[in-house]
Amino acid sequence: MFHAVSSLVPSPRSPQNQNDQHDQSRDRPSAGTSARTSGEPDRRSSGQPAKQRDAFFDNAKYLAIVLVAVAHSWEPLKGDSRVLQAAYLLVYAFHMPAFIVVSGFFSRSFDASPSRLKRLITGVAVPYVVFETAYPLFKRYVDHSPQQEISLLDPYYLTWFLCALFIWRLTTPIWKTVRHPLPVALGIAMLASVTPDVGDDLDLQRVLQFLPFFVLGLCLKAEHFRLVRRRSVRIAAVPVFAGALVFAWWAVTHMNTAWLYHRASAQELAAPWWAGPVMQLALFGCSLVLTACFFSWVPGRTMWFTTLGAGTLCGYLLHGFLIKGADYRGWFDHAWLHRPLGEIAVSVTVAVAVTLLCTRPVRRVFRFATEPTMDWAFKRDPAELAREREKQQEREKRQEREKADA
Repeated sequence: MFHAVSSLVPSPRSPQNQNDQHDQSRDRPSAGTSARTSGEPDRRSSGQPAKQRDAFFDNAKYLAIVLVAVAHSWEPLKGDSRVLQAAYLLVYAFHMPAFIVVSGFFSRSFDASPSRLKRLITGVAVPYVVFETAYPLFKRYVDHSPQQEISLLDPYYLTWFLCALFIWRLTTPIWKTVRHPLPVALGIAMLASVTPDVGDDLDLQRVLQFLPFFVLGLCLKAEHFRLVRRRSVRIAAVPVFAGALVFAWWAVTHMNTAWLYHRASAQELAAPWWAGPVMQLALFGCSLVLTACFFSWVPGRTMWFTTLGAGTLCGYLLHGFLIKGADYRGWFDHAWLHRPLGEIAVSVTVAVAVTLLCTRPVRRVFRFATEPTMDWAFKRDPAELAREREKQQEREKRQEREKADA
């Protein structure tokens, strides 16, 4: 999106300003980024160029969204391959936690001001309504399922993340006020894991069980990301991932993989109630370690895919149509796709597809759904109007002085 700096080394701007820019980019048009352009600084009304983004975060978002899309493509194929099932478990243990931590980090400056609420509505709530309607309609006509209901209270497929992000970000001022936000968030997640009555409305189980990762992101600072990107951590990440893959191989036949989805209570998974809090803490710890290892491998310099970090929301929301469409049409039923070369071919194809969906031309086409401005729907911010009046008065006074001097 922006031409980013090469590393997480702090720039002359303050951490707060850096956070403000990324927060605005997350909520505003461009699927999580602040400018509509994707490689050049944006000129603001003051005439000053926008501050450059840090390449590390755009790289992390792009790589995370590729993992999300590839893992979704493995779902129809993994039943025939224990290796693929193990890889699926490994990726599911950290890909959404990583994305959520970054989302929390970019939400630190959210203060429920009118301008930020507007960006939250246009950048999260409106896309949720659009795609929560589009996915069921897609199933109705492509899968020939006229009985498929449309419900804004029951997130369909991958739209749960938008619903969760909206709720999490609205609660940001609360977490910034609480003395020990992360332990409180963990406590809430543990309680949710033993409360089947939470129900499916707004996918609240996921909202609550993934909450600690968002709150962790709120608590992090730029230097914390620098710590995990040290050379020693990158080297240590190799045996950690290798060990995690071996454990995932074992867990395929010994563990209910539904725990990784965080969308059900312990009772709903046919486990004793005390297993919920235990698994919640265990999975949080494992996901946190793997997420740190993932961040350690993310390049900090500008790469060929860095600008694609601006379009991750677009890639996230649109790739589901490709996966679901192929599933509805029975394309995953071809026997050769269930062999190693077929699984690799599917993974590469989906990675390329989601990459294309993150590009500027695609984002431009779908801007009406993923990046609406909707100025017509909102009142003007009184503070902004006051600033405009002051500027207008200053211009008029300057013009009067110039006429007097002439």
